[in-house]
Amino acid sequence: MSRRIIRTFIKVTLLSCFVGGFLYILDTRYSVLPNRVHSGIHYLLPEHHPDTVITDINYQQCTRLSSCSVDEAAGWARIEKDVFLGSAWWNHGFITIQRKGEKEFTPEKGDKVIVDIRVSRIRPEAEEGAGDKTVEWESRGNNIWIKRQDKLIDAAVTAVDVLFGPDAVEVREGWQLKEGIIPAGLNPRLTIRRGEPITPKKPHIQMNKNHNLKIIQVSDLHLSTGVGKCRDPQPPETADGCEADPRTIDFLRKMLDEEKPDIAVLTGDQINGDTAPDIQTALFKFAEPFISRKIPFATILGNHDDEGPMTRKQIMELTASLPYSISQVGPDMGPMKKDSHGREIYEGGAGNYLIEVMAHNREHSAITLYFLDTHSYSLDENVDGYDHIKPYQIEWFKESAKSLKEAHNKYSFIHLNLAFIHIPLPEYRLENVPIVGERRERVMAPAFNSGFKEALVDAGVMAVSAGHDHANDYCLLDGLWMCYAGGSGFGGYGGYKGYNRRIRMWEIDGDAAIIKTWKRVEWDRQGRYGRLDEQIVVRGAKIQPAPSK
Repeated sequence: MSRRIIRTFIKVTLLSCFVGGFLYILDTRYSVLPNRVHSGIHYLLPEHHPDTVITDINYQQCTRLSSCSVDEAAGWARIEKDVFLGSAWWNHGFITIQRKGEKEFTPEKGDKVIVDIRVSRIRPEAEEGAGDKTVEWESRGNNIWIKRQDKLIDAAVTAVDVLFGPDAVEVREGWQLKEGIIPAGLNPRLTIRRGEPITPKKPHIQMNKNHNLKIIQVSDLHLSTGVGKCRDPQPPETADGCEADPRTIDFLRKMLDEEKPDIAVLTGDQINGDTAPDIQTALFKFAEPFISRKIPFATILGNHDDEGPMTRKQIMELTASLPYSISQVGPDMGPMKKDSHGREIYEGGAGNYLIEVMAHNREHSAITLYFLDTHSYSLDENVDGYDHIKPYQIEWFKESAKSLKEAHNKYSFIHLNLAFIHIPLPEYRLENVPIVGERRERVMAPAFNSGFKEALVDAGVMAVSAGHDHANDYCLLDGLWMCYAGGSGFGGYGGYKGYNRRIRMWEIDGDAAIIKTWKRVEWDRQGRYGRLDEQIVVRGAKIQPAPSK
């Protein structure tokens, strides 16, 4: 009997070892085990270490039973992005770098500085890349090659970061995304910086020389880490092989090139939280079309942006740091609370701010654009559904508008105001009121009405525009025009009888105090690719009725 027990124990042990080893190998190569994207991910942006250079780089992979620790005393540090982004059940892996202070750099003791990095299956030629053209490249495994030399030069690498996916882009000044994908995890890619970090200069926003301003409003891009999967694409026959993010970005680029806006406003859900474990990668993708065209852009957040490892404030801080971004974090508002991920946040959110658009070559503001955080799901256990704009946010808005009134009265023409939000106000549900456009789906507004619409009207805001409900694209008149942008991204839902992705345009004529709006679509069965539902919502600083059909 005892022998049978021993034999059974040995068989179970051997089988467990075999299965464990098999899963380890399979998971290492294909990440097949249960996805744990949001557990255990440490999300830290690259720290700046003044007067230091990178002297070595490595890839370190370990099981979840070990810590993947590094020798900090020797100057090693870990880039805190698991290359598996938490998707591997058994393994995680990290890029590690070794730093050295420039003053401590001693070639006589064998110190060398990295001047270039490549990701390639074959060794690059010595004459390729930066630095000495006679120095051979050194292998660091996993297709990582480095070129080092014993002399400090301007091309010395001072920071390394990791982005993900074949469609990753680098938008930070002074950074360079390297070609090639490291064969581990979820398509990690290396990006490097040479020299000191660059703080972009904020663009000055003013009316163009014709005293006009053209705004493109883009909402609900729903970008992922990686190319993403298309949801409900139109026409339906394009579903096979449809990659959500490349198609979304192509549509955005086309609209920017055709409409040539002066500024852009992105009204939330730029990032599709569930499919964007590396928010930085997704965020850079939506910023690139604006930055490459030198178009200033302002953002607010939706209910999906912060479903990953970054808080709303961290996302706004990162966005505000980018070239051509006119986004602002805004003041801290309200009490501290825990969000749905248990993180400490200010209840008032992040991204409550305003932008003054100055008259062309003048000192006075011609237009004020207000941006408010409409939050996500309600943090009040007694309130279901979506959260509402808080009373102290409304008070901030009122005080801001009041404090600017005297300065606005000095403008020789009529000063105009617009506002942008993500989640629509409860008044978007109104029936039997003038409407231009289509109400295809139920309005997903907060159950509680905190009175922000009345505050907008009292402050002289004549139009407010939202995102959130992808298939609704109408403008509704009730004291002011309340519009939707319509969903732009293929990573978010479509449907609703063949909804086509779209953007909304706004054009302001400062001399005549006219505000005009229209929409553009990505595809249309009837071939309507021009301006859809074009209407003048304000003329002579007076709200206009809906156009007759």
